[in-house]
Amino acid sequence: MVLLNSEEISFPDPALYDSHDGIIAVGGDLSPERILFAYENGIFPWFNPDEEILWWCPDPRFVLFPDELKVSKSIKKILDRNIFQFTENKNFREVILNCKNAPRKGQDGTWLSDELIEVFTKLHKIGIVKSIEVWLNNDLVGGFYGLHIGNVFCGESMFAKVSNASKAGFIYFVQKYADQFSIVDCQSHSDHLESLGAKMIPKREFLHILHQE
Repeated sequence: MVLLNSEEISFPDPALYDSHDGIIAVGGDLSPERILFAYENGIFPWFNPDEEILWWCPDPRFVLFPDELKVSKSIKKILDRNIFQFTENKNFREVILNCKNAPRKGQDGTWLSDELIEVFTKLHKIGIVKSIEVWLNNDLVGGFYGLHIGNVFCGESMFAKVSNASKAGFIYFVQKYADQFSIVDCQSHSDHLESLGAKMIPKREFLHILHQE
């Protein structure tokens, strides 16, 4: 992997640089400028608080094509009954804090450090990072956030306090903005998103879509 210079915002070209685990660089910093540059090039940070900053571009890449979204009969009934209400960018701070604190199966703690939260908050204020909130009886019960990069929505993290809240929010978002994104980048595999239609594609295909005008 490449050791980054904290004084220079650059990364190895992920189309030309391969690693068996998807890590392409280490170090650098978490400035808004570097974070944005990373996502524009298909790279994202993911590391534990006690580790150096690790930058990833896995191959294959886990993505969702909006026209391949799967909506089960049970979820469709929930959406038709309007059990949940949805808002956008109404309470980003609470969404990202809930994502940080949500328990994850097989994980001890979270990758969302206070520094990352502040960086994503800054990018939210300029309209690059967006949040979806899911409400039940005026209580925030689910949501997710991500970055809008060109024709790709880079999903970052989601949470749910009640069953089906995050699924409902994700389906609402994908259906509403299906004509604005070529793909939703889900980064790495999860059963939760696979059940909604996400699948693996080669890294080069993902990068090609990301860089389309």
